[in-house]
Amino acid sequence: MSIRRRARGNGRKAAFCTAVVAAAGSSSRMGGEDKLLAPLNGRPVLAHTLLALEHCPEIREIIVVTREESLLEAGRICREFGVSKATKIILGGASRTESVLNGVLEASEKADLIAVQDGARPLTTPELISAVVQKAARTNAAAPAVPVKDTIKEAREGLVVRTPDRNTLFAVQTPQVFEASLLKGALQRAIEDGVAPTDDCGAVERIGMSVFLVEGDERNLKITTPLDLVIAGTLLQGEETV
Repeated sequence: MSIRRRARGNGRKAAFCTAVVAAAGSSSRMGGEDKLLAPLNGRPVLAHTLLALEHCPEIREIIVVTREESLLEAGRICREFGVSKATKIILGGASRTESVLNGVLEASEKADLIAVQDGARPLTTPELISAVVQKAARTNAAAPAVPVKDTIKEAREGLVVRTPDRNTLFAVQTPQVFEASLLKGALQRAIEDGVAPTDDCGAVERIGMSVFLVEGDERNLKITTPLDLVIAGTLLQGEETV
């Protein structure tokens, strides 16, 4: 696989980075509520996520990938909250991998890098996004991560079979940023092989490419359950009072 390396290094033009926002999930653990449209401190969850990308100077273009029934609402959010970098709102696929690939295929031909962002991470900051993009510009693949605090057990049918060394374990977040053709090829291969990686790093790793970690942010949680929404709201209120 040929990896492009333009726009890297001192004195060169900054890399063009397109953000693909994965917002086509089913919200199955939210009791039927679309978590991306749920109110969070006066704004929909998706609006918080999009504004973090909008305010990050490294992001040049935003493509939102969502469900058919949410296409119009996603467009309204972009207009209402001034997300000027959002160039396309498109329909997702049958799986997360297919949805992200749909977004990658719609990216500008200028894109050197693709940043894949969970739509349900409303506490992602422009500073974190910048750090990951800059790392990926040097390495071709980067993601934010935080050390795992709990002891992890590997079990089968309720029986513990292994206890991995906690010092080697990290919880990976988004955005995950990749050289554009690398990510496209990795996602296409995963679909062809009939596998469903739980994140985009997994798709890149399985074709033998290295992914580098950047220090993540413990506040950068993913909204999955109603409790996550409460926690996110509390964290945002705390930031507003500082």
